[in-house]
Amino acid sequence: MKKYTLRKLFNDVHLWLGIVSGLVLFVVCLTGTIYTFREEVEELMSPEKYTVEVPANAQPVATNALIAQLEQELQGKVVSISILEDKSSTYSVGVAPAAKEGGKKAEGGRPATYFVNPYTGQVVGTPESATSEFFGTVMRLHRWLLIEGDVGKIIVGVSTIIFTFLVLTGLVLWFPVKRKNWKQGLKIKTNAKWKRVNHDLHNTLGFYSSILLLIMALTGLCWSFEWYRDGLSSVMGAEVFKGRKEKPATIAPAPTTATPQDYIQQANLLLPHAGDLRLSLPADDTTAVVVQKSQAGFFALAASDKVQLNKHNAEPLKVEKFSDKPLNEQVVSLIKPLHLGNVYGTFSKILYFIACLIATSLPVTGTLIWINKLRKKKKPGRVIRTGAATVAS
Repeated sequence: MKKYTLRKLFNDVHLWLGIVSGLVLFVVCLTGTIYTFREEVEELMSPEKYTVEVPANAQPVATNALIAQLEQELQGKVVSISILEDKSSTYSVGVAPAAKEGGKKAEGGRPATYFVNPYTGQVVGTPESATSEFFGTVMRLHRWLLIEGDVGKIIVGVSTIIFTFLVLTGLVLWFPVKRKNWKQGLKIKTNAKWKRVNHDLHNTLGFYSSILLLIMALTGLCWSFEWYRDGLSSVMGAEVFKGRKEKPATIAPAPTTATPQDYIQQANLLLPHAGDLRLSLPADDTTAVVVQKSQAGFFALAASDKVQLNKHNAEPLKVEKFSDKPLNEQVVSLIKPLHLGNVYGTFSKILYFIACLIATSLPVTGTLIWINKLRKKKKPGRVIRTGAATVAS
């Protein structure tokens, strides 16, 4: 009887955890792969909403005039405006419904988003489309398998925990028994039989993508379990998703002399680097204006600097630069882009897309390996005839 080794234990854990969670992980990884380039696909399907032709020697409409024009046309209050560094990009403008008589908020008072031509002020579209609806379904399938309530979220969360163990045990199993054969795990033997090719696809591609897959799994759990999110916050010494709870500074009421254009100019003075800019305008007179600025480009880090300004005179109240934050706060603030893959712009998206594609294939190649082993065990022994005797080998 063969000795039950530690390696055999890892192999059994890897096998049975993979069988139990394979279907869910296939769906989660496939939807994650599809979702990676959501923004690019939406722009490809509706380019007229995201890009405009830049007229010769033309300048964008002044922000003050643009806001006044939109508020009159859309019968609402502009609460945010996003200006991309690319001059051929449309502005993304958030407009809240106008308050009813007596200052009461309109029903369904959540701001609506409009894409606006910066050179004419014309509204060219909204985010709603068949493509955005498709990606919304993909996201719900990725997050909770389209199962309403906490059940779907728990199933995905538990499967993600299992996935973490699968990656870790897979790394252990990747190392060969004989150390001198470790190079074999770095390449796929394409001229071998399909069973060997399938094994190499599972083993080698799983190894190359393991780091990114671990990052995806460990960050993804922040959306599944509150206890995990709180634990990670304690370990890192910084609160995960802190930005969701943060509110702008409170200021004293006063006559307002500053304009949106003043806020933008002040923010550009405090944050002189080029980049995409988002201006958030408060509806009341006691809340600060917030301006966020982030880098743009193929390798751009998905982190933003933030300035809070006095709404009445555009004086700076607080300046938060990402580079000035401690390392633990930087890492925690990047949880979402680390999971989505845009942490380093398009460059990291490409890497994540490939890693997600590999992750989608792992349940398939792993199942084929298991089936092949079952067939091998059931295969009858060879019959060897030696004279009058018949021996089964």
